[in-house]
Amino acid sequence: MKFKLLLLAKPLLFASVVGAALCTSAAGATELKLLTAGAFKSTVVALLPDYEKASGNKVTVDNDTAGALMKRIEAGETFDVVVMTPDGVDKLTAEGKVAAGSRTNLARVGVGVMVKEGAAKPDISTVEAFKKAVLDAKSISFIDPASGGSSGIYVEKLLERLGIADQVKPKEKLKQGGYVADYIESGQAELGIHQISEILPHGGVTLVGPLPKEIQNYTVYAAGIGAGAKDSAAAKALIAALMGPSAQALFKTKGMEPGAE
Repeated sequence: MKFKLLLLAKPLLFASVVGAALCTSAAGATELKLLTAGAFKSTVVALLPDYEKASGNKVTVDNDTAGALMKRIEAGETFDVVVMTPDGVDKLTAEGKVAAGSRTNLARVGVGVMVKEGAAKPDISTVEAFKKAVLDAKSISFIDPASGGSSGIYVEKLLERLGIADQVKPKEKLKQGGYVADYIESGQAELGIHQISEILPHGGVTLVGPLPKEIQNYTVYAAGIGAGAKDSAAAKALIAALMGPSAQALFKTKGMEPGAE
């Protein structure tokens, strides 16, 4: 039986759900397709090995920006579970792409600043200090807003709100999806701004810290079951497992805050 899932999973945290997951696969292992947006990818990848071992199911992960995933799904791409912003899941529900009542908020992640490993950390403890750090940097990188990445869209608007967009634009090194940390580690940019969960797992860079609370922005990640899911019971069990204690603990190590409303 094939099954599409746009999400993540894990075994120990799934201990209470393994039985249910296996029961849905009486005819053999279920093949799941998981679609996940942005900063949730590293969490999904970390959880899957244990989940697959415990359940016997196989999960294929496909990651993209929230904007790109929305376009793909609206164009007809099928899936079993999707993880993106709550607004995105709600929109897909209204369009009949996600099963009504299946949305479950999983965690949220804030935006942070990074520099290359070994480089001096600028002061970003206040809004004014953050502005100075950005203006003093020879180059700055964040996700290209045109790609649909939520952090890039926010950073672009933030720079405008702080009145420094015109000064920063000539030295921007926009990343077309993926990890901004790649540009920082390689030296293509001096200062990087991205979601914290996209910074912590990356070698060669150092997290300076989160944005000051006055200008912090959180992206909430929610899961939804595809309206055309081949095995909705298995999809539901997987989402339930993502709310378990082991998953919640992992969220914290990835720079995420579990149980977001």
